[in-house]
Amino acid sequence: MADYPEVPSQASTSDPQARPRRDMKEVGQEDRFSDSSGVLFEQAMAQTRMAVCLSDPHQPDQPIVFANRAFRRLTGYEEEEILGRNCRFLQGAKTDRDAVARVREAIENEDVLVIELLNYRKDGTPFWNALHLGPIYDSNGKLIYFFGSQWDVSDVRAARAEERHAREMARELSHRMKNMFAVISGIVNVVGRVRGIEDATGEINSRIHALGRAYETTLDEASVGVIELGPAVKAILEPYAVGERLKFLGNGVQVPFSAMSLIGLVLHELAGNATRFGAWAEEGDGQVKLDWQRHGGQVVLTWIESGGPTPGGPPEETGPGAVIMDRMVAAARGTIEREWKSGGLHAVLTVPIEGEQA
Repeated sequence: MADYPEVPSQASTSDPQARPRRDMKEVGQEDRFSDSSGVLFEQAMAQTRMAVCLSDPHQPDQPIVFANRAFRRLTGYEEEEILGRNCRFLQGAKTDRDAVARVREAIENEDVLVIELLNYRKDGTPFWNALHLGPIYDSNGKLIYFFGSQWDVSDVRAARAEERHAREMARELSHRMKNMFAVISGIVNVVGRVRGIEDATGEINSRIHALGRAYETTLDEASVGVIELGPAVKAILEPYAVGERLKFLGNGVQVPFSAMSLIGLVLHELAGNATRFGAWAEEGDGQVKLDWQRHGGQVVLTWIESGGPTPGGPPEETGPGAVIMDRMVAAARGTIEREWKSGGLHAVLTVPIEGEQA
């Protein structure tokens, strides 16, 4: 490496990612360009599809002295309209002045800077420009050019804005649905008291709350179309407070948001039955293992109770919870299989998600 004089760092204090110019000067000889390789470099810059320009810091107002074909295509200007002008001609009414100031500071300090600027094409259409700016030195460490590469990231910015909007809408929807579930629950309570059927209204409200928990847990993720099943399942079953008596075995499966109402209701029914009659009943010390896996276009949840009272087989009468659950599963083109074994209920819920992102 050549022995260059000590040059104090002039990295921008406002940009901790900026690279000090001494760092740029101390480039190994193998990374420098001889006359022949310099020609090849110029040819490469001229032909690359990345928009590139060079400016001369030793001329007044630092004009552009080179702009490749991709730069002209990106901006809409011809070569004679570009050369000899400062790059600020791409700025316009809505270009952020603070961002421009950061560019100016990077040039003054010979820093490397990556920043997004709102620029304008020749026809006046705006575009978001991801600008990569940095100094170029000769073999003696003398500053000769400033290099700028441009990348149109308008679509990326639009996607970010759309995602932010979707998340804001999801949060608003979450708030509204919480209110809706609260109103429905209140109506059920009033009707139950008037008709003297408080026990029935308690069962109905427990199902309403289960659906509310399923939606509340997942609404913030609804903007991306799919949600992580594991955190949602854990939130749905959290109110049962069974601690070590519940083991989660599932992996990182994602499911469409639309499937969560069915999954939430089924898990509530299974957990309620386990609390009243099965592994989580007060007189027992049983456990439940819950697994979830994706198999092709389906998600399969497996509920296995053990250590609970020995069931005498399927119940003689089908309760309203089981009827509701079976009808919802059938409407979703899914299946639920139940088997009463010596340690408790084994149930397998299959939910189709064919064609959905997962």
